[in-house]
Amino acid sequence: MLGQRSRSANVVEGIPLLSTGATSASARRQADKTRFLLIGLSIALVVSVTMAVTIGPVYISPVTVWNIVLSRLFSVDAGQWSQGQDNIVWLIRLPRVLLAGLVGSGLAAVGVAMQATVRNPLADPYILGTSSGASVGAVLVIVLGLNFFDPYSLSAMAFVGAVGSFILVFLLAQSSGRISPTRLILAGVALAYILSAITSFILFMGDDRDFREVLFWMLGTLAGAKWEFLTLPTIALALGVGILLLQARSMNALLMGDETATALGVDPQKFRRQLLVLAALLTGVMVAVSGAIGFVGLMMPHIVRLVVGSDHRRVLPASVLLGAVFLIWVDVGARTVVQPEELPVSVITALVGAPFFLWLLRWRKNAFGGDRI
Repeated sequence: MLGQRSRSANVVEGIPLLSTGATSASARRQADKTRFLLIGLSIALVVSVTMAVTIGPVYISPVTVWNIVLSRLFSVDAGQWSQGQDNIVWLIRLPRVLLAGLVGSGLAAVGVAMQATVRNPLADPYILGTSSGASVGAVLVIVLGLNFFDPYSLSAMAFVGAVGSFILVFLLAQSSGRISPTRLILAGVALAYILSAITSFILFMGDDRDFREVLFWMLGTLAGAKWEFLTLPTIALALGVGILLLQARSMNALLMGDETATALGVDPQKFRRQLLVLAALLTGVMVAVSGAIGFVGLMMPHIVRLVVGSDHRRVLPASVLLGAVFLIWVDVGARTVVQPEELPVSVITALVGAPFFLWLLRWRKNAFGGDRI
């Protein structure tokens, strides 16, 4: 029993079972690799934010972008620019780019948490039916005009729908006071179909002119981002990622199975409930401000694991940074590829994400557990 516990602990720490010297060397190499990756992603994030703000129908140089930002934040007069450039950078592009980064980070963090919670590599932030619930809330606002919280009615109702769907899935997935990952997935899929049918019915009964707006929202959009939209996602992301980082070791234990997690001092049922609540709330906030953007939470953790392994102390921060960089550039493509029109963000994420998973399935079979699925 002691040997089993020691073996499990080594795996949970993300360290292979080798001799002491070899283990230390491997751990150092992995730590160095993770450090370089995090530094590189942090630099890439700053560069991505800067370059994304410069791109658009009106090109604005990176120097001008930073001069405008500094002047707005610190009242520093660092150069000359027009009022039009100031409005474009500060009121239109920068809030949108920052919102893309926040949503990308949030979805990636939830993807990491959900894949650990249900021990399924295909789990994503929407496995709890949150996107379908949010769609029902959004359709009620767009089609039926339920503007109780104007001008935040759409975001508020989408959040209510997302959290409401999670509560239903949470209740349906319980059996004798326990939550089975399999029941959770099945309940989420079943409820998602029901909510999608409700959304379709409301659309069918509504005005044809509303269909395009609803479809665009359901496929994800960051258009119309404003500074006031950033406060709640920023707070939710900071709290959510902070809590997940503190629970990274417990998430490692959960990946090894309930028996091993219990042996390591983790109550799998209690911890799984906590992760589900956190994931649902964080997903609800992100969906409320951006619509349902697919593949980010599903794809980012897998990409990161190819580089740093499965230890959540490394996977989580790297996934958060990569998710931000990825969605920022996806949004740039969404608003520039077919100018002056915009593409729904999920169109691009699907075009990128699906080929990636086909490659992963073909060349990295061990990423999906070999022939187990």
